[in-house]
Amino acid sequence: MMQRPRVTTRQLTYFVAVAEAGGFTRAAEQVGVSQPSLSQQISGLEQVIGGLLFERGGAPLLTPLGREVLDRARRILLDVRDLEEVRAIVGDGLTGTIRLGVSPTLGAYMLPAIVARLHREHPTLRVHIREALPDALAFGLAAGTHDMVLAQLPVAGASLHCERLFREPLHLAMAADHPLHRKAVIRPADLMGQPLLTLQPGYRLSDQVAAIAAETGAVVLRDYEGTSLDAVRQMAGMGVGLTLLPERYVRQEVREGDDVIVRPFTGGRYYRDIGLLWRDGAGRAPAFHLIADYLRADS
Repeated sequence: MMQRPRVTTRQLTYFVAVAEAGGFTRAAEQVGVSQPSLSQQISGLEQVIGGLLFERGGAPLLTPLGREVLDRARRILLDVRDLEEVRAIVGDGLTGTIRLGVSPTLGAYMLPAIVARLHREHPTLRVHIREALPDALAFGLAAGTHDMVLAQLPVAGASLHCERLFREPLHLAMAADHPLHRKAVIRPADLMGQPLLTLQPGYRLSDQVAAIAAETGAVVLRDYEGTSLDAVRQMAGMGVGLTLLPERYVRQEVREGDDVIVRPFTGGRYYRDIGLLWRDGAGRAPAFHLIADYLRADS
């Protein structure tokens, strides 16, 4: 009996390369093979699947079948990569390269000390850091661009493992001459009718500020949406409005005598949850757990 042909990881790798490169020639250069060899592998995959994956003629556009197979091919290749990392690793596994995606509202004031400690205690480990908005982080994690993601929770995405690290209080920031600066702590009722500055859409903190405004009767200023915590802090210091800043940011960036005053909320009422995420079944999960422990210890 003739053996039925099987899908190979090489075929899937070449198929994904063509889909992402947008052309056979470019894909062949990227994977380091000749174009005829790459085309032969794609044809073999189409024979096994039983249909065309790309439209022929001009740029290789994905067919409906190709779009469906592409999502599965990416997941399969990620699973294979994670499986290959399930191996006997010397020591604690903190070696090689780890690609970490991080929210811009976290990386600048959380990661320097952690990265320095990892470099000091694990000199063979390299951490490559890339900042992105939450949705892009989740997509990058699922696509394999990131090995881990450090972000404000929740992060949408299936088949993700989430390690909750800590709960970070939010504080109210205002100009030094704002009437609320006389209060030692801020009650939710104090926000009634107050203008709130926030980050641009796409940040979890922006969504949270909008929810707090709806709860307290504050007004979100949509005519100015910052691209960073520094930007909204500076606007608050100029008296444009109030804003909410995370505690760790306040510790590092706000000093006595600055043009902005920061006050806590009564009972720590408002906060955000921070987590470290990676794909379920990741081969380096033990090392990722250790990094989560480092982050908790530093919090």
